[in-house]
Amino acid sequence: MTKVPLLDLTAQYATLRNEIRAAIDRVCDSQRFILGPEVEAFEAEVADYCGVRHAVGMSSGTDALLAALMAIGVGPGDEVITTAYSFFASAAVIVRTGARPVFVDIEPESFNMDARAAADMITPRTRAIIPVHLYGRMAEMYPLTEAARKHGITVIEDAAQALSARDADGRMAGALGNMGCFSFFPTKNLGGFGDGGMTVTDDDVQAGMLRVIRMQGGAPKYHHKVVGGNFRLDALQAAVLRVKLPHLDRWSKKRRANAERYRALFAEAGLTDRVRLPEDVPGHVYNQFVIRVPERDALRNHLTEKGIGTEIYYPIPLHLQECFKELGYKKGDFPVAEALARHSLALPIFPELTDEQQAYVVQAIGEGLG
Repeated sequence: MTKVPLLDLTAQYATLRNEIRAAIDRVCDSQRFILGPEVEAFEAEVADYCGVRHAVGMSSGTDALLAALMAIGVGPGDEVITTAYSFFASAAVIVRTGARPVFVDIEPESFNMDARAAADMITPRTRAIIPVHLYGRMAEMYPLTEAARKHGITVIEDAAQALSARDADGRMAGALGNMGCFSFFPTKNLGGFGDGGMTVTDDDVQAGMLRVIRMQGGAPKYHHKVVGGNFRLDALQAAVLRVKLPHLDRWSKKRRANAERYRALFAEAGLTDRVRLPEDVPGHVYNQFVIRVPERDALRNHLTEKGIGTEIYYPIPLHLQECFKELGYKKGDFPVAEALARHSLALPIFPELTDEQQAYVVQAIGEGLG
């Protein structure tokens, strides 16, 4: 029996059930399910929250990234620089445009792309850089934005795991590059009742192109100057997310409090020399709390036996995925990413996690490590 799930969405839903059901009923009564006023209102609310001019609702975080690349015309012969360690979509969208992903290793503490190494990889073929704010921590953006400005290329932030995250200067994830992309997959800090995404930007032209691309490229309807996709955000998802958005800052604070409690519990248990905890920085919103242990697989099996949910994000770095073998990368090319793939383990960190549950998790880790 699961005693501590990796994520408990039912606990969050219980506190918002009546508001969410009313929002769903509102959409059902209107019978307007694709785009429409709910999506427009949610876009305005996200734009205001992020401090940008435009937010364009998309069908998923993946489609948000893909549409961003399509909006700037990335295609065959182009290169896009991104991290070797992220969810598959960060690289897959590049390949889907016909461009070539150029991978960069990660920093050992932040798990994010080495920004200076990425800047050094820019060539005349580079059209864009996609940094990923992994696990809810902001990537280092200044070297990337400066290099991009110098070379006239676009920075597209993959902020799928980082809505509400901020950097050391208080700047919001998604608002530092030319475009920022979010996911509203149910496990995210702001999660819907299915797939959903958003691309934000301050650029009027790019925003207009994004709106055209998400509607099959038709503007006006049935008149196509470009080939787009069916990337529209459903009104039901927007209505649910509108209920949740006002609670996001509180949930993010609770995630940070849970991370602090984990640090205290690991210290009290005398485990900090055997368990490498994620580095804490201001603005980190802990979509995941990822520890590193040499005995990762054995420990995970032990925690499963104790009824504790965990996950491995991600067991195979992007450059070693079979579908990318033609790119010519090999084992050893990005040692930091490969080490993280071998030793990382995500623990429960959701806002409704109780003190008792966290204490049980750390106790079980101590037992598992002997």
